[in-house]
Amino acid sequence: MKLRQKIIFLAIVPLCLAFAAIALVLRYQAVELARQQRTAIEAAYLASKNTELRHYVDLAQHALSHLYDTGRSDDAIKEEARRILADLEFGDDGYFFVYDEKGRSIMHPRQPELVGSEMWNWRDASGSLTIQHLIERAREGGGYERYLWRKPSSKTVAPKLGYVIGLPRWGWVIGTGIYLDDVEAALGQVDRQNSGYLHRTMLLIAAIALTSALAVGLAGLLLNLSEHRVADAKLRQLAQRVVRSQEEERARLSRDLHDGISQWLVSIKLQIEAALVRLNGTPEQAASARSGFEKTAAQINGVLAEVRRISHDLRPAILDDLGLAAALEHLCGEWRDANDAAGDGKGIEIVFENQNEGEGDAAAALPDVVNTVLFRVAQEALTNIARHARASQIKVRLYNGRNLLMLQVQDNGCGFDLGQVDDHSRHGIGLRNMRERMEAVGGELDIDSSTAGTRISAVIPRQSLFTHPHA
Repeated sequence: MKLRQKIIFLAIVPLCLAFAAIALVLRYQAVELARQQRTAIEAAYLASKNTELRHYVDLAQHALSHLYDTGRSDDAIKEEARRILADLEFGDDGYFFVYDEKGRSIMHPRQPELVGSEMWNWRDASGSLTIQHLIERAREGGGYERYLWRKPSSKTVAPKLGYVIGLPRWGWVIGTGIYLDDVEAALGQVDRQNSGYLHRTMLLIAAIALTSALAVGLAGLLLNLSEHRVADAKLRQLAQRVVRSQEEERARLSRDLHDGISQWLVSIKLQIEAALVRLNGTPEQAASARSGFEKTAAQINGVLAEVRRISHDLRPAILDDLGLAAALEHLCGEWRDANDAAGDGKGIEIVFENQNEGEGDAAAALPDVVNTVLFRVAQEALTNIARHARASQIKVRLYNGRNLLMLQVQDNGCGFDLGQVDDHSRHGIGLRNMRERMEAVGGELDIDSSTAGTRISAVIPRQSLFTHPHA
């Protein structure tokens, strides 16, 4: 997965999900708060309306008390009561009505056409038996009832809250009501305000989320560009080291050819030419020529050995034929022979150990690139020991386990400061080359150095041996 895609999935997507979760929780809380606010406002409105209605009915009852308390029930006294109630009005749509206990309309100042009508079975727009319910409330000693009724001022049906009481001796039910459309309008205004607040809050959260996502994306783009620059710089450095290594290898081959094989070939050429001249001379000269040819043959054997040595340094055939363990053992033997031939009295002891878990030499079946990398690591480590360590004992260990493959090169030399070597631009090229070789096959290089010696461990996990693309 590319770096930009990683940033999207690991940064932007979780950020957006977090903002979405916050928005959902906030929306739920806002809706719940708006519902509670609406319920509280509606309860306060209705409480005030209930008190207002109760007050109006008490006023009407007080206005009729001087008539009702006389004990009379004749038509004249009832007519006087109807006149008094008809004159009691409040607001544009406030009036009193009277029904008998059988649902017949006795008085209705705003809808006189209803007077005398039998309305026991009358239903409002919602299908409720309004008159029956009002009479039931009056029989219970008075009470409130909500229903739908035509509003006189607008001629439209609106919700209404009524309060009724009974006058049992006259058989009347008197009451009044307040239309609640203003309450519904006020609650609708509250709902619209809360909805507007919620909408603006959601837009603000969306804007913050979008800004944050853009900021993360921009940071990711800058990081991507920075990583590209760093990667390009590393590639340039690697290319320079590769070119430098190639030139150093070519220079070494040139020196070997010039100082060794070239000089031997020139010497052989001169000896052959001289021997050819002596062959045509006296018997003593001919015998000297034969001796010269024998010396030349010995030098040719030396040339062949030098060619084999150079070829072996480039890539030992034993690494391909017998595997890594045999090549490392041969490398240690050559290193020991070269040290003995130097005759400098150092007496460096080198030991090779090969450890395998399981049956057979599993190292022989390793991928060629892994064999080559570990062999070159061992070569570089031994070269560094010879140049800098001043060691008397060297141990090379190859461990081929079930979970990992490990090569260790350990000496008892003077050691070095790894930090200073890593920070120096020109030193530690060999160590960097070893690390890069190990990274190429999915492994890692661990270096532990002190005054008691140095241990270099090249470790490759078993799962990387055959799955790594370079292997």
